[in-house]
Amino acid sequence: MHRKTPSIRSPFAPRRVACCTLLALASLAGAARADTQLAPVIVAAPEDGGLHLDQPSLTGSRTGLSVRDLPASVDVVTAEAMRERGDFNIKDGITRSTGLTNIGTIGNGGMSFSTRGIAATPGTTSVGIAEDGISLGAASGTINYPVDAWGYQRVEVLRGPASVVFGVGTVGATINAVRNEPSRERKVETLAGLGSYGSARLGIGATGPLGEHASFRVDAYGTNIDSGRDMGEAKSGKLMTTLRLDPRADLRFELLADYSLVRPERYFGTPLANGRIDRSLRDENYNVGNSVIRYEDTRLRARAEWRANSWLTLRDEVFFLQADRRWRNVEVYALNPATRTVARSSYTSIEHDQEQLGNRLEAAIAGAGHRLVLGWEASKIDFRHTNNAPYGGASTVPDRGFDPGQWASPNATLPRYDSDTTMHAFYLEDAYEIDRHWLLLAGLRRDTTRVSRHELLPGQADFSETLSGNSVRLGLTYRPNADTSLYLQGSTGYDPVSNLVTLTLANRDFSLVRGRQAEAGIKQSFAGGRGDWSAAVYRIEKDDILTRDPVDPTIIVQGGSQHSQGVELAFGIAPAPGWRVEGNVTALRARYDELMEAGGISRAGKRPTNVPERVANLWGHYRRGDWQASLGARYVGKRYGDNANTLKMPSYTVADASLAWFVDRDTTLRAVLRNLTDKVYATTAYRTTQFFLGESRRMELVAEFRF
Repeated sequence: MHRKTPSIRSPFAPRRVACCTLLALASLAGAARADTQLAPVIVAAPEDGGLHLDQPSLTGSRTGLSVRDLPASVDVVTAEAMRERGDFNIKDGITRSTGLTNIGTIGNGGMSFSTRGIAATPGTTSVGIAEDGISLGAASGTINYPVDAWGYQRVEVLRGPASVVFGVGTVGATINAVRNEPSRERKVETLAGLGSYGSARLGIGATGPLGEHASFRVDAYGTNIDSGRDMGEAKSGKLMTTLRLDPRADLRFELLADYSLVRPERYFGTPLANGRIDRSLRDENYNVGNSVIRYEDTRLRARAEWRANSWLTLRDEVFFLQADRRWRNVEVYALNPATRTVARSSYTSIEHDQEQLGNRLEAAIAGAGHRLVLGWEASKIDFRHTNNAPYGGASTVPDRGFDPGQWASPNATLPRYDSDTTMHAFYLEDAYEIDRHWLLLAGLRRDTTRVSRHELLPGQADFSETLSGNSVRLGLTYRPNADTSLYLQGSTGYDPVSNLVTLTLANRDFSLVRGRQAEAGIKQSFAGGRGDWSAAVYRIEKDDILTRDPVDPTIIVQGGSQHSQGVELAFGIAPAPGWRVEGNVTALRARYDELMEAGGISRAGKRPTNVPERVANLWGHYRRGDWQASLGARYVGKRYGDNANTLKMPSYTVADASLAWFVDRDTTLRAVLRNLTDKVYATTAYRTTQFFLGESRRMELVAEFRF
């Protein structure tokens, strides 16, 4: 294989840094605990089961507003909530939040979602993924980190355009994983689990002081999970490290070094029988025996924060990503129900070599009722794409009981192109407390992206293109009392027509897709603080989506449009001692207003693909003494796998349960049962020939310890 010599050079070997950091922290872990703690950070955690309305939101705004005061829809899913539900993957926790459904595939790293009538296709073009407020570049829409929930204190989901905070590609929503922080209090926690088909997981986390002015956090996690399908094994491992320095009460430095290696299940879906799921093929896998899927990430960050005085705080963050991804698979399957054979095609070999170096500089100014944030973000992405296009190769196998064979293609796997992507953004956000009842939030952002693509094979043309856009947000919150807030919000943003890092010559002349949203809502605590509820109504419109020229349908142009509108409700309540009930429901209508496909066929009035119009989650928990029983259900309405709305994915309801024994304050034993009824259901359509199926019934026993 041909590998890229990266053009961004790091002064150290990133992979070794994470290991060296862990060893250094371990060697210093025995240092004496400081008598005093400088610059303490205190976060009041809301009681489990509510909507965490008083939690400061790191996702909805850079100004530090609480969820209650923010004129936008934000869900907070805590680590404790994910553990008691058995949601050990980030994406499982995300799909318990209001209106989010998983449409991920192996090709986009599995982190792709649909919400508010907008499906992030391909990958993350409309629903962004971030960690601690930093979004990293996604080549071909592929995001494969974070995967596991271990090492994170919570996940926040901001629904609707988040472009003022996160930039292009977030018109639908933004998901932000907030990692665990170092603490001056020495703590160790572990998690070990064994489950169906020999699956296992192990997590270890430690934090504590290092002398008078430093503290550390280390989280290590590994899994070996088997789906029960042929070739169903998936493995992953990661190391997350943070070193914090507080030399003075007004000054803080942090160094972060992470490494992850993920080998997901080599599964590209199950072929359909006349457009329907054939339940007898549920455990079959039509990939080849020597298939490969591998994601390797190294991430480094350095942060500095200086509280210059009572009204000015300066922050700077440098971040680095090195990502190596590889796919070698057979991806397309077509079932012949008459002969009970499966035709396999698209023998695909793809490699991504990506490096990103970026910086965010920010000033926070407080005074006279204002919380003002000014910032500048800059990053550079170097990317090489290697593949064997046009992905030749074909074979036919029986629909069950077959030799999977070996990967072979007549097309050579070669480096095809390099791309250099430079991004700049300037943003301003202000939260103005007009008085104790009224709050005005305003934001403005300017994004500029320049993509230069250099072809490595003859006969292809190099090009450069610059794309830019302005995003605005204006929201008003009214607080009649301490428990209630009502809000109105209008916002705009942009999505790319395809992934910017892998922009093609065919798409170079297209502008960004414009999105705008109007939203109104209410957030309220009731019953003396034992319950919370929120509701929102919204309308989102997107213009300039790709369509066909009405005069010449062979030409792709911009000019299509779509809209969605809906209502969302979420609640959490402790109605009686020992009981907690929480849930959410979404009802929406999404349609293309103007869309023409090949042959001049109009899809106006049709629903976008992979978009359900009804989604609901419900959980009940009952605790008595040292025991807690939990039962939950998730409903996802029907979806379509094509713009003609002829390929239907049926609705489904999946039930999960868990039983926990709190042996003592530091020990919990938990039994988790997922998909109680062993429901066969589809999560997303892959082309029009196959569906990705959800996990079958599985049980896991988990032990959690704290020291």
